[in-house]
Amino acid sequence: MSIDMNKMFNLRKEDAEPRWHLIDAKGKILGRLATEVADLLRGKGKPTYTPHSADGDYVVIINAEKVVLTGNKLEGKIYQRVTGWMGGKKEVTAKHVMSTFPTRIITHAVEGMMADNILNARMIRNLKVYVGTEHPHAAQFTTANSAV
Repeated sequence: MSIDMNKMFNLRKEDAEPRWHLIDAKGKILGRLATEVADLLRGKGKPTYTPHSADGDYVVIINAEKVVLTGNKLEGKIYQRVTGWMGGKKEVTAKHVMSTFPTRIITHAVEGMMADNILNARMIRNLKVYVGTEHPHAAQFTTANSAV
């Protein structure tokens, strides 16, 4: 695709060419990892970035259980949800979530870094988070679509 710099550019959904990125979360800080992944999902590093279209890439994160939370966040960070019933406020610490569902911590952090718009749900589907090093997306990583 050739871009003429003298004309306005709008990327069509048919012209998007998503790539696949493999990121190992082992030893990475959660917030910094989340901002990096959010930028890849939005496609902000591409020269064809268009804010109103979901032309981002696919991101596969492995070793979700080995992500690092700095400071006292493991015991001090609290995830809240409300059921809608009286007394239905549920609170769990990051330590509990990390021991039961470590993929949810990364997914929640990336969703928090994304914009609050309709495209968010479409782009967050391109995020795949796995515990351990095994994932079913090995066929997508070819020489043309190299892993990060």
